[in-house]
Amino acid sequence: MLALAVAGGLTGCEGVGATAPADRPAASGSSPLANPDGTRPGLAPLTSREDRAAARRLIGEVAVKGRGPRTGYDRDRFGYAWLDSADGVPLARNGCDTRNDLLARDGEELAYRSGSDCVVVSMTLDDPYTGTVVDWEKSKAAAVQIDHVVPLSYSWQMGAARWTEEKRRRLANDPLNLLPVDGRTNSSKGDSGPASWLPPNKRIRCSYSVRIAQVAIEYRMPVTPADKKAMLTQCG
Repeated sequence: MLALAVAGGLTGCEGVGATAPADRPAASGSSPLANPDGTRPGLAPLTSREDRAAARRLIGEVAVKGRGPRTGYDRDRFGYAWLDSADGVPLARNGCDTRNDLLARDGEELAYRSGSDCVVVSMTLDDPYTGTVVDWEKSKAAAVQIDHVVPLSYSWQMGAARWTEEKRRRLANDPLNLLPVDGRTNSSKGDSGPASWLPPNKRIRCSYSVRIAQVAIEYRMPVTPADKKAMLTQCG
């Protein structure tokens, strides 16, 4: 996705306390195969032969087609950012916006704004994309960003331009398609598919590919042939 800060607007800032794996390993996360609705935190590696075979079967179900034009794409075509009112997805209409729902889902050592049980102001995050632990504070919001695993611009080029606005709002706020991650790493992704960008943490690349496949299947959205080949390769 085009980078979105976890607080209001995206502001330039330095990263907040990313801890190297050797010092403080990022170990939490859920297998995507056991988390088909995206309500469990993180993204755990798929290491067993059986899981990787299941991953390839799932990826094999994804349709392919060429990437269409970006003409007409605008973030607002997917609704106001972090709507709590996107129907048809988990965590909707719970009184807390999508961004904070995701921080609470994946964060640890959560602290909330005084008087609120929704607005997260600090936490630690086991970042799946880098394998580091990020100590995050809302005052330096862009150090952690919410990634659309299937970027919204990518989905637009793969058919979302013809979807209803309701379906686009679902994709933009569906926990299945959302991960809080290291901000700088997410910024490097842009609207790339897996043929041109993969998480630096090689251990979770198969899981990342499975998550893309889960989103694509859920929304009946194809990926490019090159992206599908890259996804299968990661689970090979």
